[in-house]
Amino acid sequence: MPTLLLKNAELLLTMDDQERRIPGGGLYVRDNVIEQVGPSDTLPDEADTVINARGMLILPGLINTHHHLYQTLTRALPGAQDVELFDWLVRLYPVWGELSDEAVYVSAMVGLAEMVRTGCTTTSDHLYLFPNDSTLEAEIRAAQELGVRFHPTRGSMSLGRSKGGLPPDHVVQEEAAILRDSRLAIERFHDPEPYSMCRVGLAPCSPFSVTGDLMREAAALARSYEAVRLHTHVAETQDEEAFCLERFGMRPAEYMRQLGWVGPDVWWAHAIWLNDDEIQMLADTGTGVAHCPTSNMRLGSGIARIKEMREAGVRVGLALDGSASNDGNNMLGEARMAMLLQRVNKGAAAFSVMDALELATRGSAQVLGRDDIGQLAPGKAADFIGLRLNRLELAGGAVHDPAAAVLLCTPYGVDLSVINGQQVVRDGELLGPDLHSLIARHNALAKAMADLHPAA
Repeated sequence: MPTLLLKNAELLLTMDDQERRIPGGGLYVRDNVIEQVGPSDTLPDEADTVINARGMLILPGLINTHHHLYQTLTRALPGAQDVELFDWLVRLYPVWGELSDEAVYVSAMVGLAEMVRTGCTTTSDHLYLFPNDSTLEAEIRAAQELGVRFHPTRGSMSLGRSKGGLPPDHVVQEEAAILRDSRLAIERFHDPEPYSMCRVGLAPCSPFSVTGDLMREAAALARSYEAVRLHTHVAETQDEEAFCLERFGMRPAEYMRQLGWVGPDVWWAHAIWLNDDEIQMLADTGTGVAHCPTSNMRLGSGIARIKEMREAGVRVGLALDGSASNDGNNMLGEARMAMLLQRVNKGAAAFSVMDALELATRGSAQVLGRDDIGQLAPGKAADFIGLRLNRLELAGGAVHDPAAAVLLCTPYGVDLSVINGQQVVRDGELLGPDLHSLIARHNALAKAMADLHPAA
């Protein structure tokens, strides 16, 4: 069984139940699982791989609970830069209709690479349209090649414009085909075991793009398997609220409740427009929330009531919601944004650095139903990141409080990333892909797709 020793960290931030901060700390890993955590002089002297983390802050890998990797192809697209969600979607649906399997794979490689370089070690993704030859397998392959712990969700849209939905008919699918492919995705790729590198979820897109029947049948299908979770967009905008009131006679949260889309196996993206009773319903049912601060600001959707949710006992995690409503994939930056956005409404003491780091680690792990990631403790997966404290952007801040400096001083990327016991970033460089060739191919695909649908 391979072993790994990390030692001599300036500070090791565990995010464990005791919230330990260990100066001079280290980790001992056996077979990709953390066996010991503590001061370096209490750990074994030797291992197959030794990482000297002198001068570094070490913390758990960050966990992203909601994403759309294919959207890296439409970042900053003219016509979608200054509009709110519904108009943004109307502009982008035709471009996304040009997706190919290669485009899904290349965009996933680009988005995942950016996330890993900025501290992400586990991510969910929500792929909800499958034009041409596009497959979920393409992005799973990308995650496997990069070594990222992955929670892909087989999304779907079945309610086209001709039936009262928002998406054009040519990007929706028949519900029988959706359910058939969802079952195949679970049976081919889902691994419910501890330390799993791939867990599949089911994710009908939103109340305005799928039918209630599909929501119910997807929930039943997911719950017939072990640890297959349910995910969708809920209460993201006031337009969505108006749509649900007009079409269903109820608010989005109540519509989800009546469809059976609440419970400890469910997490909602956004959940901005919730009242006190709906927040309490989430807490009572164990339903999770993926908080997407940058996306919510970018589209002018609103500010989610994260402080109130956490106080009520709702499970809340951090989410990038990249890549065309963010339009970035910076996990450290997103944790900072979550901290700052809550302070806008609630004051400077409302959300601390540690609140934001907890959201991005332990909180996100809970939302994804994982008890094996999100903290540095014996028995947890060996997923951790490191930042050198002698960086220009940390000058001064790291002297006073290294843990606070990572968010208050906004470093762009990490110097070290280990996922499942394997180094994927060393000395700030992503190991593996040729990024120059990857970016060139990605940009060619993005241009070709957009050229077919220029802005009006």
